[in-house]
Amino acid sequence: MVMGHEGPYVQLRPLGGGKEWDCAPDAVRRATAAERLSAATACANARSRGEVP
Repeated sequence: MVMGHEGPYVQLRPLGGGKEWDCAPDAVRRATAAERLSAATACANARSRGEVP
């Protein structure tokens, strides 16, 4: 998930939360439908196990 930008970098964070990291804008692309579904499923599973607030 794009959180913002700082200088020449885009700041990204995993869908379920976590530490942000910087990435060059030319290396960023939209997630595919399959990637979004996989991330949402992983987040829901982690939440059901009590791993995500």
